[in-house]
Amino acid sequence: MGILGWILLGLLAGIIAKVLMPGRDPGGIIITILIGIAGALLGGWLGKVIFGVDSVDGFFELSTWIAAIIGSLILLALYRLFAGRRHA
Repeated sequence: MGILGWILLGLLAGIIAKVLMPGRDPGGIIITILIGIAGALLGGWLGKVIFGVDSVDGFFELSTWIAAIIGSLILLALYRLFAGRRHA
């Protein structure tokens, strides 16, 4: 999958993660996009390391989307945890 595929996947995974974890975030839509892109990469890496599967087979594979969304949820939760402490 090319870099544009990762960006698009990360954008959509970030939006889905935001829908699954609603709430007020310290950052705006740009932060959500960046978290989604990083989450897609994290999810793919975790899938490969922990489960030994190549979770980035293709853009339309369900495993790719699940890994990207889980990675985005992890990063969004960590972002809220650390950014929330900073603003408190």
